[in-house]
Amino acid sequence: MKTCFKCNLDKPLVDFYKHSEMADGYLGKCKECAKLDANKHRNDNLEKIRAYDKERSKNPERQKLNVLTNKIWRSKDKRRVKCHNAVARAIKSGTLTKKPCVKCDNKVSLAHHEDYDNPLDVIWFCEPCHKQRHKEIKKGLQYLQPKITPF
Repeated sequence: MKTCFKCNLDKPLVDFYKHSEMADGYLGKCKECAKLDANKHRNDNLEKIRAYDKERSKNPERQKLNVLTNKIWRSKDKRRVKCHNAVARAIKSGTLTKKPCVKCDNKVSLAHHEDYDNPLDVIWFCEPCHKQRHKEIKKGLQYLQPKITPF
């Protein structure tokens, strides 16, 4: 057990990040408080962090890693790539029109496929809602919103 210096709660050591320079080998604040601090810092300095991330993405090693990650992603399920291409072609031809996010109505949205066997059957999510949907899928939750037809 260890006491977090931020929230002053006694928690088991698994609730603390390892830190080799601390006397007991664990950071002084719990994971929950560390995450809150990191999120606050990111929100307070969002423009600086975005500029830093943009510059860092130009690093040749990161670009190589990005290409490798992309190849792995594409090779895991070939239907995924076919669906993405089909959606891009349909948008370009005017067969499919982009819509706002179904959860938050954000105008900047991405096409999400619940089923890769139906390439043009998509649900429109903004990036944060899209990530949330994938977390829900991992947990096995069904999408409760009525299916939206692509046309």
